[in-house]
Amino acid sequence: MRAIRCNTYGPPSNLKLEEIASLHAGPKEVLVQVKVCGLNFPDTLIIQGLYQFKPELPFTPGSDIAGVVKEVGDGVTHLKVGDAVFGFVAHGGLAEEVIVPGNACFPKPPQMEYPVAASFMMAYGTSYHALKDRAKLMKGETLLVLGASGGVGLAAVELGKLMGAKVIAAASTQEKLDLCKAYGADELINYTKQDLKATLKTLTEGKGVDVVYDPVGSDFSEQALRGIAWNGRFLVVGFAAGTIPKIPLNLPLLKGASIVGVFWGGFAMKYPKDNMANTMTLMQWHAEGKLKPHIHKIVSLEATEVALDEMMHRKVKGKMVVQIS
Repeated sequence: MRAIRCNTYGPPSNLKLEEIASLHAGPKEVLVQVKVCGLNFPDTLIIQGLYQFKPELPFTPGSDIAGVVKEVGDGVTHLKVGDAVFGFVAHGGLAEEVIVPGNACFPKPPQMEYPVAASFMMAYGTSYHALKDRAKLMKGETLLVLGASGGVGLAAVELGKLMGAKVIAAASTQEKLDLCKAYGADELINYTKQDLKATLKTLTEGKGVDVVYDPVGSDFSEQALRGIAWNGRFLVVGFAAGTIPKIPLNLPLLKGASIVGVFWGGFAMKYPKDNMANTMTLMQWHAEGKLKPHIHKIVSLEATEVALDEMMHRKVKGKMVVQIS
């Protein structure tokens, strides 16, 4: 089968499209013939050796997949050969076949197209876990989303609004903010032109925001934390800007605020039943037309390098998807 391979850590230009041996499902595993793979910002980190874990080289990147079941291992009872599915893997998705843990592989609803299915799990799973389980976001609270036009950011905007919050979207261009507005944002901040802390104070009449959703990092993190309300919750989701901020710990003390880590992949593996319940809620909302992933572009497997490079340079709004078969 064909697969994108990372043989040495480095930029997307290091990746190679190669022929490798076919796979077989083991116990509690599902072998999926991949039709599409959704790209996520962590894909750009894992190939550079900058992610929380480092797969043994060589490896195939890619986490969000959708396709058709090719084999079912012992102990998997909810799927059969030929079923259309979507799922999540730590890596391995940018290939014609991938092994998916049975508890991370779900039947694809008939009305959900494959590119949408491959854009769903990581973005919406991360954002819903963050807002529901980690922040315990309440109706009527104010949510600030940094990097709001990206995959997880736009999902957080959409979910925050659906959960009854007032949503403030922050992004780097007017075009990105226009997309956030279309996805339900109540207020917009261009943090390349506006002072984030001062604008938050104005928009919240001095109260501050109840929840900060931060997949960006860098200098924006401290500015956002300085604009948080009493008893606020600051969600650490990722570091798309490339810099892990060093936060003065007097800030959460003075605000009575919490800094809360969000690692959806770890949560999904440690608490599969809770993750399944979250996934079912998200699927129901999608079926009701309340959630709609924004597909930035669909590219070929051969164009994976270019697509990942665009993600690294923050040119992607919503989700980038690779068509494989």
